[in-house]
Amino acid sequence: MNREILRLAVPNIISNITVPLMGIVSSAVAGHLDNSAATIGALAIGVSIFNFIYWNCSFVRMGTSGLTAQAFGAGNFHECTNMLVRGILVAAILGLLVICFQNPLGRLALWAMNGNEIVHDYFYARIWAVPAGIMLFGFNGWYTGMQNAVIPMCIAVTVNIVHVSTSLWLVFGHGMGITGIAYGSVVAQNTGVLLAVLLLILRYRKILTRFTWREVVDWEPVRKFFLINRDIIVRTLCIVAVYTFFTGASARMEDRTLLAVNTILLQLFTLFSYMTDGFAQAAEALTGRFIGARDGRSLHRCIRNSIFWSLAVAAVFVGIYLVWWRDLLHVFTLNSPESSAYIIATAGDYIGWIIAIPIASSLPFLMDGIMVGATRTRVMRDSMILSTIIYFAIFFAFSPLIGNNALWCAFLLYMLLRGVLREQALQLR
Repeated sequence: MNREILRLAVPNIISNITVPLMGIVSSAVAGHLDNSAATIGALAIGVSIFNFIYWNCSFVRMGTSGLTAQAFGAGNFHECTNMLVRGILVAAILGLLVICFQNPLGRLALWAMNGNEIVHDYFYARIWAVPAGIMLFGFNGWYTGMQNAVIPMCIAVTVNIVHVSTSLWLVFGHGMGITGIAYGSVVAQNTGVLLAVLLLILRYRKILTRFTWREVVDWEPVRKFFLINRDIIVRTLCIVAVYTFFTGASARMEDRTLLAVNTILLQLFTLFSYMTDGFAQAAEALTGRFIGARDGRSLHRCIRNSIFWSLAVAAVFVGIYLVWWRDLLHVFTLNSPESSAYIIATAGDYIGWIIAIPIASSLPFLMDGIMVGATRTRVMRDSMILSTIIYFAIFFAFSPLIGNNALWCAFLLYMLLRGVLREQALQLR
């Protein structure tokens, strides 16, 4: 069982790590352009807009993976084929809608984020990458459900290599500025889709069956698919609300340094999340597989061993944060030595929250994977709604008393409650 978990977790972790690496490279490219500070700021705004779009479309991956894993566990490859077509069809429709409504979306996003002309050009160039990006969610969800984490890893690495090389060529070879980075994303995402199709044919052509549109759009499986996706969308909106409010509340603090401090400390949490999410995705695939196969014994072993690995990763990060938190913060503070020293000194007042968060959040991340694999997304949705309500209640109740500590306390309890409430709900059932 441990081998099975690691077989899926390690490639997922590598795939997750490519996400921040691409952001780092893009920022480095923007930093070498004229008026680098303004360019980096414009790039950050543009990336935030597309992160919001992709984050709210991520239900395609999770909604596809759980049902596919259960069909795989049951040996029903015909339904696996149907799930592939459903996932790609939904992704294609979403991508088409984004393209059709790009003008109102662009105007709203630029107004909300106070984007300038550079952001405008970046947005309307990169928008053509969205259909392919959402389709990759569908492919990756299906591959995860089929217990294959290597192909999504290969796609992620290829997409990043193509994105970096194309961006460098367009930015420095053709003087396109950050618009070149946007078109680099268009080329990279579409290359990823082509690779996903090629690997699908090479690896799965023998088990894919013929499908009929009547079966693909059959009401009962489609209803279940959209009910699961509805719950995942609500869960995602709660996460977006929490993270957006966290940044907004940080910006409204009297001490303006706290925005930088909280942003950097949140990056440390993000490093942990990339690691533990790999085990959550492994649990997602295996849970669906064992439920589909009606193998309760293996399911319990999978959950028990996944909990062990998640807690082990959390313990490692607690140790890293305890010993090397100052060194890690130096990586994120690229300002003058005086400014860097002040930020790190201020961060020391709140580092205890970051040290505690891996233990508090390891179970919620894992439970997300288990819930998606078991298609028990209603439990996940309800616990997320309640956790989010408590998050806001704690912040507004205690912020007049303890200031920024109230924000971190609310975030810590929000993460902890996500796991505890889901576990309690499962036990009650």
